[in-house]
Amino acid sequence: MTIVFKKNYIYTVRRGDTLYSIARRFGSTVEAIERANHLFEPVTDPGLIFPGDVLVVPSLSKTGKVTYVVKSGDTISHIAARFSTFIDLVSGINKLENPDLIFPDQQLIVPAFIYEIQSGDTLSAISRRFGVSLSKIQKANQDRPGFKLDLIWPEFYLLIPLPTSVNIVVWDPLPGMKVRNGQRIEGNARAFEANVLHQIRDDNGVIVSNERFTTADAGAPEYGNFTNTLPFDRTPTTNNGELWVYTRSPKDGSIQDLVRIKIYF
Repeated sequence: MTIVFKKNYIYTVRRGDTLYSIARRFGSTVEAIERANHLFEPVTDPGLIFPGDVLVVPSLSKTGKVTYVVKSGDTISHIAARFSTFIDLVSGINKLENPDLIFPDQQLIVPAFIYEIQSGDTLSAISRRFGVSLSKIQKANQDRPGFKLDLIWPEFYLLIPLPTSVNIVVWDPLPGMKVRNGQRIEGNARAFEANVLHQIRDDNGVIVSNERFTTADAGAPEYGNFTNTLPFDRTPTTNNGELWVYTRSPKDGSIQDLVRIKIYF
């Protein structure tokens, strides 16, 4: 499994763009852009791009979140829909004062990660591995010249939306990752009194890590950053499980804003 942790940009080609100009702008290389988007035959003549093509542009930064570059005519609603998430969440994690006011070339963090396709992969297997539906993967990769439902290419950078609620996104661990005792957890949450809860369950329903809470660095209505660790209280009885991250209702204590992330032990 190859998750790409380096910073990547999602860029829509404009008239007059070349791979060289795009690479210079985002600190990448022509070769890296070609590989990440499979800009080779039979998809296209090598390096050929057209206005409207959506490219993943790898940067040289060692770490960083997936960043969407706003194009002319975009709205937060459109961007949120592409990644199967919520207007409030995209606005909140980017600290937008007015979600109705975004502009071309603005850079916005989006709840997604990148998987580098390996030989023998299929989209259905990738969907099962990460617990993300095929329709959501298809929507995130629409208008990318190298993306097809029936044929995928090794080394292609596949955009995979993160599971979110309207108030919570988890950046670490990512879906499909192997989780160990003491694993770090990190995310953003809009939570009453900034309280965020989490637990781990295996596929038999055994609670491997008991419910614990952490406090974000800001409470609602802000989206604060939260971190904590995930100690194991019991030995997993299966190889697979889920990380649950959520809040509880101040009225009746019921679980709210539940985000479920597929993990492995």
